[in-house]
Amino acid sequence: MSHDGVRLRAVMRSVAFLTAGALAVTTLAACSSEDESGKPLAGQDIAPAGRDLVADGGTLNWAVDDVPETLNTFQSDADDTTTRVAQAVLPAMFRLDAQGRPQRDADFLESAKVVDTEPKQVVLYKLDQQAVWSDGREIGAADFAAQWRALSGKDSAYWTARNAGYDRIEKIERGANNLEVKVTFSRPYADWKALFSPLYPKDVMGTPDAFNDGARRKLKVTAGAFGLQKVDRKDKEIVLARNPHWWGRPAKLSEIVLHAVPLDKRAAALADGTVDLAEIDPADASRIALAGRAKGTNTPLQGASSSSTAKDESKNESRQKKKLGKKERKALAKFLRQQDELRAFIVRRSLEPAYTQLALNGSEGPLRDERVRRAVARALDRTELAKVVLKPLGLPAVPVGSHLALSGQAAYADNSGALGDHDTSEAQALLADAGWVPGGPLKDKGEKAAGSEGKKSDDEAESEGGSDGQYIVGEDNKDPQDHTKKHGHGDESSRHLADGKQYDGRKVKQGGAPGAYAPKGTAAPAGAKNGPLAKDGKPLTLRFVLPSGTGSESLGAVADSISRMLEKVGIRTEITKVSDDSYFKDHIASGQYDLALYSWPASAYPATDARPIFAKPVPAADGSLNVEQNYTRVGTDQVDQLFDQAASTLDQDESAALVRKADARIWAAAGSIPLYQRPQLTAARRTIVNAGSFGFQTPVYEDMGFLKKGAHPSASPTKD
Repeated sequence: MSHDGVRLRAVMRSVAFLTAGALAVTTLAACSSEDESGKPLAGQDIAPAGRDLVADGGTLNWAVDDVPETLNTFQSDADDTTTRVAQAVLPAMFRLDAQGRPQRDADFLESAKVVDTEPKQVVLYKLDQQAVWSDGREIGAADFAAQWRALSGKDSAYWTARNAGYDRIEKIERGANNLEVKVTFSRPYADWKALFSPLYPKDVMGTPDAFNDGARRKLKVTAGAFGLQKVDRKDKEIVLARNPHWWGRPAKLSEIVLHAVPLDKRAAALADGTVDLAEIDPADASRIALAGRAKGTNTPLQGASSSSTAKDESKNESRQKKKLGKKERKALAKFLRQQDELRAFIVRRSLEPAYTQLALNGSEGPLRDERVRRAVARALDRTELAKVVLKPLGLPAVPVGSHLALSGQAAYADNSGALGDHDTSEAQALLADAGWVPGGPLKDKGEKAAGSEGKKSDDEAESEGGSDGQYIVGEDNKDPQDHTKKHGHGDESSRHLADGKQYDGRKVKQGGAPGAYAPKGTAAPAGAKNGPLAKDGKPLTLRFVLPSGTGSESLGAVADSISRMLEKVGIRTEITKVSDDSYFKDHIASGQYDLALYSWPASAYPATDARPIFAKPVPAADGSLNVEQNYTRVGTDQVDQLFDQAASTLDQDESAALVRKADARIWAAAGSIPLYQRPQLTAARRTIVNAGSFGFQTPVYEDMGFLKKGAHPSASPTKD
């Protein structure tokens, strides 16, 4: 869930980016000083406790966004709840550790390694001899082969969302015995650990009908610490029950019940006991923190000083209540009752394995010119933007330096230097080089200005409340309705310098890529601070599209800060808010925007998972443009080649180095500007341990539970 805009679930459904590496969830341990990946920005916050301190039994009620449309993670409408269920009830060969790196799951896998590279890459899996499905059948080669055939992309009868990696498998065979699975690849594949996590039984993967429909509403056969007991769409809950045949460490909880609770209803659900654990937004986090401080002190209503007597406080409360109407008094009483119940909860804070970016649509309009895109990027103070969201939450406000990994992950390195640091003067010089000058003559209002074209949707025209709708930053004393939009074509001479080409006369400063700086001698125009920029009679105005739903307040604050920063270099922004349902489908995916804010998850396998996000768009057979998941429409051949090389290089260090090179090129192309790692706020009952804000790590479901009476959380969990 996002606390700064459209929920990650919406992104996932839109792009089917549902790998085990992308969505697994806690945080990171320290790395060596020589490791470019650095240290995690924040540790996980899950109240770790040894299993001997966790009570046996109990039901954990956990809030989720919705009951998923499918329980098959490989379908396009799978969401994060689909993944949560799969993690608890299905095998995974590899799960993510606290640094977001894949580790063998010893409950299913004794070993897995590359045993041959010539003439073909061969991986040998040795399964745990106790690993069986819930129907008693051994987990084995037949399940691996069925999943490969379903996901290979060779049979269009299977409605799959992705086949990355599976399309490189040539054959799957039984090894020396039933516990060995031998996988031969037709082409080398660096991210082979991403495969078969989760692993579905052959009953699900064996036929198109079973794959397409059979696993949407139920999973008859499972293998995990928990089993799927019930999916109740009427009451909007999923019940996971302890698996009595589980061969690993037995689950401490008897049940985990996933309740579908909207974000804006979660504080009430926590207070009335419906849920014990829920990701929440910053407003509810403040409520819970206030409730914890209010015990034995002032309530929000009283507002009395710490020296007031109880009698004075009571009189003050009575006076304030008398000023309220009946409806207001009733609402206030309900609020105070909830506050009293919320004292039983604590907010656990970390950072999600996802980052928020500013997307720049480079397909049309002024942003087609990469000099303008780079100017936008150089105008941004990313540290200040990170502070807008993270500082009030007590989380480290450090800007993200990579498109492909987060701090602590193997592929992470801060490559933002390829584009250059925040520099207003350099941004103005880049704009001047692109022909945008201040105070230029403007065409009549009846003529269209530079920017995105297209009719306003009903969502835009009828946005509700607050700052929803449209307003233009940098255009004083003008009616926003007089401002029209158009997709221009920018400078036809613009070229993708990320491919190594260079504008005439351009120089490269240390740490920057070709084109990141204006040509030598190009100065910021003296009048840049006197007004907006124009070119060919058109003002430089960019259409900034944002979601308007619950949880988007932080995005709005970030957008306002970005708009003010751009105004300083003469770029105006027209901010339009649309509904969450419309945001991706009608605007981002269709290219109806100039600027937008949305998030991507970090993956343990960026060479595979991130490639479609940054792949160069190519014309399709029908004449349309195939953008895959690259909604900025900015890509280069060199980036594609680096991804391909990284995915085909079995040396992990070399593969990570190639991913970092690709990231530097993505920075230079300036289609996407990473801003900050997203906050993860979880309300947890104070007695819950080994659960909360997980960060990168895949949750260990069997260790979750409630503290025994008199016990206290330990510094780190232990295993029995």
